[in-house]
Amino acid sequence: MAISPHFFSKREAEPTPPRPVSNAMNTRNYPSTAPVANPTVASPAPVEPVAASTQVKETGSKLTVGPNIKLKGVEITDCDTLVVEGMVEATMDSRVIQISEQGAFKGSAEIDIAEIHGHFDGNLTVRQKLIIYATGKVTGKVSYGKLVIEEGGQLSGDIQFGAHQAAHVGSLKTSAITLAG
Repeated sequence: MAISPHFFSKREAEPTPPRPVSNAMNTRNYPSTAPVANPTVASPAPVEPVAASTQVKETGSKLTVGPNIKLKGVEITDCDTLVVEGMVEATMDSRVIQISEQGAFKGSAEIDIAEIHGHFDGNLTVRQKLIIYATGKVTGKVSYGKLVIEEGGQLSGDIQFGAHQAAHVGSLKTSAITLAG
C-alpha cells in the first residue's frame, strides 16, 4: 500500500471562509477575494424583523371553520374575521365574516363587513357593507349600511337599510330579491 507523499507534508493554510450575504445582523468584513458559495443563486434582500404587535394589528384574530366541519351552538367573541367553509350555527359580534361557496351560517351575527359566497340564514346586521356574490344566498332578518348584490346573488326576508338607524327606516318585506345584470 502506497502512502501519498502529501500525507506527511506540510499542512496548507486554511482557505478563507465564503463571504456571507450582508445584512443588518452581519458586521464582519471578509476579503473581497473570498470565493462565493454559490454564484448562480441571487442574494436575498435583507429581511427586517416584524414586531409581533404589528403583525397582530394587520391580520387580527381569525377563525376558520374548514370544509366538512360543523360548529354548533356557540357564541363567537373576540374574533376579527370568521371564515366559514363548513357549517356554523352560532351568535357572533365581529368585524368581518366571509362565507365560502360551500359554507353556511345559521344564527345571529352583527358584523362590520359580510362577504357571502355561500348561505346565511338568520338575523344579520351589517354595520358597513353586505356583499352577496353570485353563488350567495341570504335569508332572514337583514339590516345593512351598504348593499352589493352580484348577478345571481339572492336576498330574501325582512330587509332593512340602515344598520345604525331607527327600526324600519327604509325597510322592505319581500319573499325574494334577485338582481340580474
